[in-house]
Amino acid sequence: MPQPFTHFAQECRARVDSALDLYLPLADDPTQLRAAMRYSLFNGGKRVRPILAYAAALAVRPDTRLALIDPVAAALECLHSYSLVHDDLPAMDDDDLRRGKPTCHIAFTEATAILAGDGLQTLAFELLTKTDFSPAIQINLIRQLAKGSGADGMVLGQAIDLAAVDHQLDLQQLETMHRHKTGALIRASVAMGAISAGADEAQLAALDDYASAIGLAFQVQDDILDVTGDTATIGKQQGADIARNKPTYVSLLGLDAAKAKADELHRHALGALVSFGESATPLRQLASYIVERSN
Repeated sequence: MPQPFTHFAQECRARVDSALDLYLPLADDPTQLRAAMRYSLFNGGKRVRPILAYAAALAVRPDTRLALIDPVAAALECLHSYSLVHDDLPAMDDDDLRRGKPTCHIAFTEATAILAGDGLQTLAFELLTKTDFSPAIQINLIRQLAKGSGADGMVLGQAIDLAAVDHQLDLQQLETMHRHKTGALIRASVAMGAISAGADEAQLAALDDYASAIGLAFQVQDDILDVTGDTATIGKQQGADIARNKPTYVSLLGLDAAKAKADELHRHALGALVSFGESATPLRQLASYIVERSN
């Protein structure tokens, strides 16, 4: 019988936290750069992207040794954390809170936060060279992360997001933005876990369909929480998107229709996994978590 998702997620978080602590240990550093990097990594993140990588690997090969995935999971969390540090900067979203704590540029300085983000981004790619996989698989992993996070992926989505402030987007434009800003790295996380476990083309295609659906669902739920959540629970300023006049699924569709959209994407994600057996249970559970979470 599959273990409860909370147990699986807790195990994955413990694994990636141990790996991150190993790869970026505490050290004397008068510049505060390393302290800022660790502050951003260990500030209560949900570790969704690492969990996706572990779960995708197990879906492909249930006997996968999770230690093989640890560097991949750590790389994904480093990349994601860098994006949040830069996204919070005054020139971007100008946020004071992240996960209920002062953002990196508030806790340290703006310059240190910029450099911490730079350091986390480059560390992510370095970690993918520390795996036990063949050079061909390592190159493929690096390619997936670069594609998901670069100018055709997450960074493009962030640029679209900034350009959209005080502008009205239609539903298709909003979806395009979020498929890049949030969805591209989620798709990369699933692909990288699956590639690490030796997935074939059919498995990769099905898992990408799954990841595309949950990547968008994640953002729809974020938009819902921006309206229905409270600052203490969601860990950032409630109503921040409304205050900045940013387009959201709630502002375009209304709250009820946004919830229906999240449910539709959830069903699509589950349908994409029909060719997988019980080994994909964590992926199914994670899809449910994404649309049911409160922060």
